Amino acid sequence: MHSFALSHCGRVSQNALAWSPLASAMVGTMSAQRCLRSASQIWSVGGFGLGGLGGRDLGSGSMAKFLHTGGSAMDFQSRMGGSMFARFDSPPEEERPPGEPRAAAMRRLLASPGVFRGPACYDALSARMAEKAGYRFIFMNGFGVAASRLAMPDTGLISYGEMVEQGRLITGAVSIPVVGDADNGYGCPLNVKRTVKGYINTGFAGIVLEDQTSPKACGHHKGRKVVSREDAVLRIKAAVDARSESKEDIVIFGRTDARQSVSLNEALWRVQAFADAGADVLFIDALINKEEMQTFANVAPGVPKMVNLLEGGGKTPITSAYVLDDMGIKLICYPLSLIAVSMRAMENALKSLSAGRIPPSADLPCFDEIKDAVGFPEFYKEEQRYSMPLPSSETSYSDSTVRSNVTVDSETPLSSSPNVPHPGRGPEKVLHADDFSKQIPLERSESAYGAPYVREGGMYDRPGNFNPRIRRFRP
Repeated sequence: MHSFALSHCGRVSQNALAWSPLASAMVGTMSAQRCLRSASQIWSVGGFGLGGLGGRDLGSGSMAKFLHTGGSAMDFQSRMGGSMFARFDSPPEEERPPGEPRAAAMRRLLASPGVFRGPACYDALSARMAEKAGYRFIFMNGFGVAASRLAMPDTGLISYGEMVEQGRLITGAVSIPVVGDADNGYGCPLNVKRTVKGYINTGFAGIVLEDQTSPKACGHHKGRKVVSREDAVLRIKAAVDARSESKEDIVIFGRTDARQSVSLNEALWRVQAFADAGADVLFIDALINKEEMQTFANVAPGVPKMVNLLEGGGKTPITSAYVLDDMGIKLICYPLSLIAVSMRAMENALKSLSAGRIPPSADLPCFDEIKDAVGFPEFYKEEQRYSMPLPSSETSYSDSTVRSNVTVDSETPLSSSPNVPHPGRGPEKVLHADDFSKQIPLERSESAYGAPYVREGGMYDRPGNFNPRIRRFRP
């Protein structure tokens, strides 16, 4: 969706007022996604910011080193196995085995060269749009879910059950790996085990577990506290045990908030201990400069690292992907882009509506684009597969079809076979087609498919009047 001009959809109707806030929010989400992947689409003259396949950044530092040794830009491109101008496209089909579990896809991503970026999504629609934009994985963060689902802050108010329910909607809307925020595991190590198993059943490819106390807080806010070293490591060990017991895979992200609550050295000790306990990815939240990020990247060599670049005023400086790639960072999370621009877009749309006008065409996708985004074309295609033509109005019925043959009998239902005696009674009396002494002609009451309305224990002797004493005649 590169153009949102309403002229593509013809004349704007009055119904546009009903979906303007949603449409504007969608535009905001699309704009954020375009901004996040812009570095992967443009070879900037000043920084050589190169984009790789599916969100992989090849790294300007790496290219600079290669060019310094006498190689050409095209040689570098060939060596890295992708186009320097490549967009955030999905990987080739041969790289995506059919039926591959999402956790396996996430591990394959972690084993690939380069750095990968993933936006934090908060509902099924934002997740679907991120997948359509070409991202190879996404996050579901507690901040966005608490804001969108409860309109409340990310301060431990949202529950395990609400996160699982939201996660089920998100994982059901996409096919790419989804990494779920599990806060502090919602309790003791036994709670952590239940949380991990629940996230596996929900379809998450990864789970982020932190070492904050309860109630927890957003990682870039003040007043955070962390549990002891022993308790923090036990959470990771419990998560690893839960994964083994479930016999299903999930990528475990070990996160510490000790940088702000204690010190950088304490945070470094903890992530090393998380790696020793079995964490697959390490994450120190709220690092304050590039030097700290580089120090973090040097801990536990061989274990992937993640950074959280909180947009709009977080403690961690916004750093380009190619710089982070040179540091050795593997994953970048953008936690607020989608929900923040959606909020701003809805504010602007509501202001326009209150002034008696719809949002400008540049901020409003047309109705056809909205239908495409939520899957109407796919629905119509599926609907055609299972559609069944209704009988025409000219369909004729024989007299025996239109006039139902029924018989009046006692309250005791007929046996399943007219020749099989009912328990406690003699042989069932059998009526023949020419015996009309107890037969009552009924007016036919048809459903949409031409079948008469018949209920168990009787029939309708006329439309709208059910008679339990009238039984279906058994020829």
